[in-house]
Amino acid sequence: MDVMTAVLTRRSEHVLAEPAPNDEEFAYLLRAAATAPDHGKLRPWRWILVRGEGRAALGRCFADDCAAPGSRPDRTEAKARRAPLLATLVFAPATGHRIPEWEQLAATSAMTSSLMLLLHARGFGSIWRTGKFTESAQVRRLLGLRQDERLLGWLYIGTPGESPQHRRRVLDDVTDRISVFAPELVTS
Repeated sequence: MDVMTAVLTRRSEHVLAEPAPNDEEFAYLLRAAATAPDHGKLRPWRWILVRGEGRAALGRCFADDCAAPGSRPDRTEAKARRAPLLATLVFAPATGHRIPEWEQLAATSAMTSSLMLLLHARGFGSIWRTGKFTESAQVRRLLGLRQDERLLGWLYIGTPGESPQHRRRVLDDVTDRISVFAPELVTS
């Protein structure tokens, strides 16, 4: 699949089943995604792969974290079983570095976008899920996050369900988002 086709046909996939990439294939795709722009090559991120029983433990943590009258713990727990692989994205900025944190976060996002395109090109589906559990102290403890790290969510990864082939997106007119700098127009 060429890059333009991957960009124009990738969608967030809500129904994901086995197979998902194994650890070796994930690492291979991540090595390619890690070539995304990253000033200073800081790689201010890490991934925690959650599969099998790990998904069950994460789901129980989700349910325990939002136990309240009227809540549906079974539905909350099931969120962790929506895909065979939950790739947990952790932002681990190099604090006090000359590269500002916002730029490190931009590099992390660029890497993740590249990874999603690479997964799509390989026939896998993904969706980047965030939400209140990214701020959960219980979830942070379960996953072993350090104080200086931030949970940016999960890439739910697997094989897309039987959905129709995605048509190429129609390109929007974005010319209103482009301007051309003309120095002769600048007055002192």
